[in-house]
Amino acid sequence: MDDSLIIGGGVIGLSLAWELAQAGQRVRVIDRGAPGKAASWAGAGIFPPGKFLPQASPISRLVGLSNELLPHWSARLLELTGIDNGFRRTGSLALAGGDPAEVADLQITAANLRAVAAQIDDISLAQVAELEPNIDLSGAGIRAAIALPEETQLRNPRHLKALLSACQQLGVQIEADVAATHLQVTADRIVAVETDAGTRRADQICLASGAWSQTIAQTLGVTIPIKPIRGQMLLLHSERPILNRIVNVGRRYVVPRDDGRILVGSTLEDVGFAPLPTAGGVAGLLQFGLQLIPQLAQATLEQSWAGLRPGTTDGLPYLGRLPGLANGFIAAGHYRAGLHLSPITAILIRRLMLGDDPQFDLSPFRVGRAAASCEP
Repeated sequence: MDDSLIIGGGVIGLSLAWELAQAGQRVRVIDRGAPGKAASWAGAGIFPPGKFLPQASPISRLVGLSNELLPHWSARLLELTGIDNGFRRTGSLALAGGDPAEVADLQITAANLRAVAAQIDDISLAQVAELEPNIDLSGAGIRAAIALPEETQLRNPRHLKALLSACQQLGVQIEADVAATHLQVTADRIVAVETDAGTRRADQICLASGAWSQTIAQTLGVTIPIKPIRGQMLLLHSERPILNRIVNVGRRYVVPRDDGRILVGSTLEDVGFAPLPTAGGVAGLLQFGLQLIPQLAQATLEQSWAGLRPGTTDGLPYLGRLPGLANGFIAAGHYRAGLHLSPITAILIRRLMLGDDPQFDLSPFRVGRAAASCEP
């Protein structure tokens, strides 16, 4: 029997598996599909800046801690696996159009980031044109801008590949195409995980299945309000550099990679478990990208895809123990921040699973909290 079983092989599950295996645990990860290939793989890997401040909100404290951890995790994974996950401090611009609501949102974003000691520079449109001459400010209707020189990025597929390799080096058993169907409980313990490939048993169980977590939790009679929010993406390739840094316009963005590839994203669609891109979604993203940066018309369209982000009613993840269970845990519902928060999530849940003090108040992220309803 395994020491720990993790249901879900995305970035949260694999990061936790790596943490537990480094602590000497016998770990198994099961995934309903291919590990490292769902929402974790599909994102853009953009990490807003912010430092850890004790007086900040609970979610801002998690972000601050992960911002401290990400450079070290990236360097360690490169050392162990030889895989460069593309972690870079490229900086970014955040832009707003002529709609007063967009400008107000940009001002709120700047204030929130300054509250966590992030460097935010107010810049003019003339400065934007100097920094990124290929942006068509008038064509895109841009009216306001800030610069975030500390914003970082990494390449999701490479990071997931590195995590898989690091886990396998430590003997983590990773099973693809194994879907959990039922959790058997006796008294206050999960005694077995029924799957479509047979029964799996372990001393400790963690539910880290992203948008699918609620379906599994329902077999315990536990309600975890997580739902899938589809995000569509485009990948382009340019023979010559077009951008020097990430460009955010509201919730959409253009992300340059250092090999000439360019990501354009992303949609936010409440359409259930529909994981494929659509013609309308792709057309909308192309229109956004070309309006902002007309030079993208010369780039090659390489690929489009979609991921299902695990959205919650209050925008916070669920972290900690499953109610009434001595050996059941959850790490799910990170929405757009799964990759960003994966290091600190893995460390905190590893501490809990091994009976240690998490050294962080996880009560704001507990299952069953009174969550204010809001759209993700």
